[in-house]
Amino acid sequence: METEGKIKTGIFGGSFNPIHIGHLALANYLCEYSELDEVWFLVSPHNPLKKQTDLWDDNLRLELVKLAIADYPKFRASDFEFHLPRPSYMVNTLDALQAAHPDREFTLIIGADNWKLFPRWYKSKEIMARHRIMVYPRPGYLMEQENLPPSVQLVDTPQLEISSTFIRRALSDGKDVRYFLHPAVYERINKTP
Repeated sequence: METEGKIKTGIFGGSFNPIHIGHLALANYLCEYSELDEVWFLVSPHNPLKKQTDLWDDNLRLELVKLAIADYPKFRASDFEFHLPRPSYMVNTLDALQAAHPDREFTLIIGADNWKLFPRWYKSKEIMARHRIMVYPRPGYLMEQENLPPSVQLVDTPQLEISSTFIRRALSDGKDVRYFLHPAVYERINKTP
């Protein structure tokens, strides 16, 4: 796999239900302190390992990502998975992205909690064989680089313990959590009927 001269693009997939400052700070850190040139926020229409019951509308989640990243040129919002067969499996997404963008080298960005589940991912060995993976720390999940396959890199990033579940619960309880969200996202959520 020839990677010389390609744009190093991190793929940060998730439901972003909603996107919050933890997502943004992590991706910002990776753009500024790792070899990545940019990060694409890949909004997933449905994670095969998660229940879909409390998932906000696909287009609203995509809109919120676009609002959150509008001022930072190294970020891109992507609805690529919206146009793939469902459920969307990351191996298919990464292969399709690589075919659609041969000028880029894609690196999958996942948390240490997801790395623990990675053997359960559909065709996880094929993902490791064909793509790079960047794993960021999560509390309670100790990892060491020497125990990882060659295509997997452990990155030491700041940890902000904020979850989209916490945000949704706080909003439904009428809490003012504006500082956990990008201001444009907070404003848009408050306009949602």
